[in-house]
Amino acid sequence: MFTFETTDQKEARRFRIAQFNGRTVTARSAGATVTGHVRSIVENKSSVPAAWTITIIPETPKPATANLRSAPRIHTFAEDYL
Repeated sequence: MFTFETTDQKEARRFRIAQFNGRTVTARSAGATVTGHVRSIVENKSSVPAAWTITIIPETPKPATANLRSAPRIHTFAEDYL
């Protein structure tokens, strides 16, 4: 799990919407980039300005798919005369 704190209200709202819709998010914090699903957003009411602690569950990278076709199925008109 990846946990970080933000004071940006727009960023917290974006993560809250992604959590509600079940979408993946990409978070950048202190040079680290994490892509995954938002697990929780907790507001720290004692801080001024308001701060939110966001927890993200990282998504495992998908394996690269191999090209299934080695050549295109069609050929150009000019290839008929070569």
